[in-house]
Amino acid sequence: MKPSNLHHETIKIVALAGGVGGAKLADGLAQVLPPENLTVIVNTGDDFTHWGLNISPDVDTVCYTLAGLANPVSGWGRRDESWQVFQQMERLGAETWFRLGDQDLATHLERTRRLRSGESLSSITRDFCQRWGIRQRILPMSDDRVRTMVNTVEMGELSFQEYFVHQRCQPTVKGFRFDGIESAQPAPGTLEALQNADAIVFCPSNPWVSVDPILKTLKNQTVFESKCLIAVSPIIGGETVKGPAAKMFRELGFESSALAVARHYGKSLLTGFVLDNADAALADAVADVGISPLVTPTLMTQPADRARLAQDVLNFAKSFLL
Repeated sequence: MKPSNLHHETIKIVALAGGVGGAKLADGLAQVLPPENLTVIVNTGDDFTHWGLNISPDVDTVCYTLAGLANPVSGWGRRDESWQVFQQMERLGAETWFRLGDQDLATHLERTRRLRSGESLSSITRDFCQRWGIRQRILPMSDDRVRTMVNTVEMGELSFQEYFVHQRCQPTVKGFRFDGIESAQPAPGTLEALQNADAIVFCPSNPWVSVDPILKTLKNQTVFESKCLIAVSPIIGGETVKGPAAKMFRELGFESSALAVARHYGKSLLTGFVLDNADAALADAVADVGISPLVTPTLMTQPADRARLAQDVLNFAKSFLL
């Protein structure tokens, strides 16, 4: 890692993010960094087609959160949402296991129209961010189609949204396949952002189905050489705040713990690992893996919690860069 006397005004961060947990830390980083110093690369393995519309759940969650438009209760979807179209679709017999509010529908309608006209997802996302007043750079991991498939014991292979939303994460997980990952290329700007970053932060997103697809899309691991890489655990006290990560670790034969997350990424990738105070007893074990631990509160229930955690992560990163 290059020596530097970095302050928040100069340190450049790239965050790798999935849905709600990733969006919250990205928002915290946006609170404490100049907009031009933060790039968020977002998982698109969850993207799918519903009602004929192209849905990008993680991209939308990150964008809505940074724009101040997200539903503060659920963390996904839009605040002050209405459901008239959804109710009429239900009345007409349409599949309604994936809820789409009226404001949210506008995003999907316009995205779908522009994708069909030949525009790229990254270009559309950039324009949406400008219109929503987001000054940070938000990049989908790829403009190419990548679809996360979940291999289950009871129901065979399911698309991620079928597993996550329709089946409510109930089937037992055996493994994952990322359809299209071999030919998918990183979206324009992602490799450049990583190469120019002082530190790369893995947000507290699901390692298996949020962060891994991004890493597999990048392919060129040389972008991580001589970089400071910090991961924040999505598991606190053996469980996740949201999502099925803890359940997935158990069903795949691993302990469900912050330590298991650190081992999943490994010392060849990570410089540092952030654990919640509830997991302070695991810090020495993380160090034994060869990764420097930081113990701090990681639960983000309020916007101020996001900024405080982001500040801790930045200070931790800077300790390796000085």
